[in-house]
Amino acid sequence: MGRIQKAEKNIIFGYISNLVILLVNFIQKTIFIYVLGKTLSGVNAVYTDVLSVLSLTELGIGTALNYSLYKPVAERNYEKIKSYMRFYKKAYLTIAGVIAVLGIAISPFLKYILKNPGNLTIEELTLYYYLFLFNTVISYFVTYKYSLVNAEQKNYIQTNINTLTKIVTATVQIGILLLFRNFLFYLLAQSLVELLQKIFVTVYLNRLYPYLLDKDVKPLTAEETQVVATKTKALICHKIGDVARLQTDQIIISSFVNVDTSAVVGNYVYIITYVGNFVNIIFESVISGFGNVVATESRERQYFLFRIYRFFACWLFGFGAVGFYHLLTPFIDGIWMRDGGWTLPQITVTLLVMDFYLKGGRTVLLNFKIASGLFEQDRFLPLVQGGLNLVVSVLLVLRIGVTGVYVGTLVSGILANLIRPGIIYRVSFDRKPWTYFRDSLKYMVVVFAVGAVITPIRHLLMNEVTVFSFALMVVVITLFYNLVFLAVFHRTEEFAYLWNAVAARVPALGKFFGGKGSPGKGFRKGDMDE
Repeated sequence: MGRIQKAEKNIIFGYISNLVILLVNFIQKTIFIYVLGKTLSGVNAVYTDVLSVLSLTELGIGTALNYSLYKPVAERNYEKIKSYMRFYKKAYLTIAGVIAVLGIAISPFLKYILKNPGNLTIEELTLYYYLFLFNTVISYFVTYKYSLVNAEQKNYIQTNINTLTKIVTATVQIGILLLFRNFLFYLLAQSLVELLQKIFVTVYLNRLYPYLLDKDVKPLTAEETQVVATKTKALICHKIGDVARLQTDQIIISSFVNVDTSAVVGNYVYIITYVGNFVNIIFESVISGFGNVVATESRERQYFLFRIYRFFACWLFGFGAVGFYHLLTPFIDGIWMRDGGWTLPQITVTLLVMDFYLKGGRTVLLNFKIASGLFEQDRFLPLVQGGLNLVVSVLLVLRIGVTGVYVGTLVSGILANLIRPGIIYRVSFDRKPWTYFRDSLKYMVVVFAVGAVITPIRHLLMNEVTVFSFALMVVVITLFYNLVFLAVFHRTEEFAYLWNAVAARVPALGKFFGGKGSPGKGFRKGDMDE
C-alpha cells in the first residue's frame, strides 16, 4: 500500500471517527450543561487544561522517537524497532510517575486556580481533580505502543480504538447524568472505561506486534541515544512554549475572571476544536508519508509537495475561518444554548477565528518540521511565544477581560507564522522565503474578502436565527467561498496537482476537466503507489 493510499485510509477512518465523536460529544456536552450547569462545565474545562500542562513532562520524547522509527520501519529492521520501543517504554513509564507526583503536588493550589466555584467545596474539587489525574497517568502505559502503529502509517488503528472508547464512555456517562445527576459518578465511569481500554490496547497490540514481547532486546547504541537526546532537548523548548501558549487560556480565565466564564469560552473552543479536527485529520494523516518523502526525494520535490500541502491547508483553514466567523455565535446563542449567557463579544470571536486561520500555516510548518526532524533550529521560539502569551494575556485580562487573553494568544501565534518559514526554506529547500509570504498574502486577501462580502448576506438571511436560516447560511458560505477560491487559484500548479490526484482516483473528473488530459505539472502517476 502506497503513501497516498495509506493517507487516504487514515483520512477516511479519521473523518468517520471525528464525525462520530463530534456528534457523541455534542450530545454529551449538551446534557452535561443542562443537568450539571455552567460551573461544573467550567471545572471540567479547566481541569482538562491543567492536566495538559502537567503532560509537559513528556517533553517531546514521543515526537523524537516517532521520527527515529521512520527509518527502521521503512527498512523492516525489527531488531532496531525493538530497541527503540524498549527505550520508549522505559521513558514513558518514568513520565507517568513524574506526572503522578507533580499532579499530587499541585493539588493544594486548586483553590487559587478555580475562582468562584459556586457551592463546590475544596474537598469535592480535589477529588474530581484526582480522577482527572488518574486518567492522564494511565494513558502513558500504552501511548508508546501507538508510536509504532503511526510510524507504519496505520493511524487508523488508534483512531478506531479511540472512537469505540469514546462511544462507550459517552453512552455510560450520559446514562449516569440522566439517572443520578452526579459529577463524581460521571468521572468514575470515565476512569473505569479508560482503564479497560488500556488493558484491551495492550493485549491487541501485543498480538499485532508479538516481537515486542521478546526478552532479547539490544539497547540503543550511544550514537542513537544521543540523537534522541539531542532532538528531545530541542523539543523540551517546543513543549514548554506550546503549553504556555496553547493550554493556559482557560486557566488564566478561571483564575482572573471566574469558572463560569471558562465554561462559556469552552463552548466556543469546543466547536472550533472538533469541527476544525475535520481539517486537521488530513494534515496529521500524512506526516509519516512526508517523513518518507524527506528520506527518499530531492529537495526540489520536497519543496513542490510542501507547496501543495500548504495551498490545501490555506484553502481549508480559510473555509473554516469564514464559517466560524459568521456561524459560531448564531449557533451557540440561537440554536444550541437558547437560555442566554453563553455568548462572547464579537471582538473575542474574531480573535479566535483569526488564530484558527493562522494555525493553518503553523500546522503545515510544524508537520513538515516533524517529518524532517528539524527540532533544533527554532528551539527557543516556542519559549518566546509562551512567555509573550502569558505576559500579554495576564496584563490584558486585568484590563479588558477575556478578550485580552486571546490578544495574547493571537500575537504569540503570529511569531511562528513569521519566523518558521525562513528556517524551513533555508534548511530544507535552500531557498529564501519571500514566495511563502507572497502566497500567504494572496490567500489571506481572498479569505478576508470573502468573509467581508458574506457579512451583509448573513445579516439579511439570519436576521432571525432558525434551523432553516442557519442551514441556508451554511450552504451560501460553502458555495460562495469555494467557488471564489476555485476561480482565483484554478490555474495554479498547486490546484492542478490536487485535481490530478483526485482525478487519478475518480477518472470521470479527469474527463470533466475540459477533456484536455492532465492539467498542470508535478503529479506523477506513481505517486499513488509510493
